[in-house]
Amino acid sequence: MADTETANALPETIEEARDEAKSFLAQAQEAIGDAVDATVAAVKEHPIAAAGIAAGVAAAVGGAAYAATQLGGDKEPAAKPAKK
Repeated sequence: MADTETANALPETIEEARDEAKSFLAQAQEAIGDAVDATVAAVKEHPIAAAGIAAGVAAAVGGAAYAATQLGGDKEPAAKPAKK
């Protein structure tokens, strides 16, 4: 019985599936556009706070990248070549 309900929920044709996918994509694009518009408005309203947030994000990403390079590397410094 559950299989019948699941089968009824699935689109019956490829065209229906394509139309549903296009509808979902349109909704997603609209939501992303709204989020971008809200972000731009917030940055215009509070530019100093936005700059501070951007600097903090850049520092966090830079710190994470630096840490990642240090985790896999040698723990001891390379030996200096002998002087002749």
